[in-house]
Amino acid sequence: MVGIMRIAKTTPRAAAKEATHERIVSVAARAIRRTGYEGTGVADIMKEAGLTHGAFYAHFASREAMLAEAAGRACAEAAAAAAEVVARTPADQVLASMLGAYLSKEHVERADVGCPLAALGCETSRQVPEVRRVTTRHIKEMIDLLARQLPDWGQPGAHERALVTLSTMVGALLLARAVDEPALSDGLRQAALNHLSPVGS
Repeated sequence: MVGIMRIAKTTPRAAAKEATHERIVSVAARAIRRTGYEGTGVADIMKEAGLTHGAFYAHFASREAMLAEAAGRACAEAAAAAAEVVARTPADQVLASMLGAYLSKEHVERADVGCPLAALGCETSRQVPEVRRVTTRHIKEMIDLLARQLPDWGQPGAHERALVTLSTMVGALLLARAVDEPALSDGLRQAALNHLSPVGS
């Protein structure tokens, strides 16, 4: 007996639902970086996405499920931005370019599309396990990406230097956003950049 393989086709209705889901997640990913996990409410997200509050449960089982997906999207966007820097930059200049982009004034001013670690780090420890798992995975990916740009990649010291580099980058960005003095904000960014930049860059 010959089995007939059926090819699943996406119906217009299913495609529309998926597009709507993606829109909600995209809006939520920006919102959590802008206002934090605690400041992100379902009603506000649905309104910004142009949907009714009641439509939420057709896409998510809970607010926490939405936050986990939003965190994943924010981390994916940050990883893609870093990967783009790596792809378009000569190998010997990648680390300097990554540092320059991360510790830029533009990044300080655009928290809603920037690094979720700096925007959400202090809140993450109080979130559900799914959110923490997504964040942990992103941190490990960024450590690995940074380690690969170091001249001693593959040696034990490279991993530790990547840990320190990421910690310094995130901490400097967080503080640069926290202060209300532009000169101090710039000084925090620049000091971290000077400290982390490879010699000769």
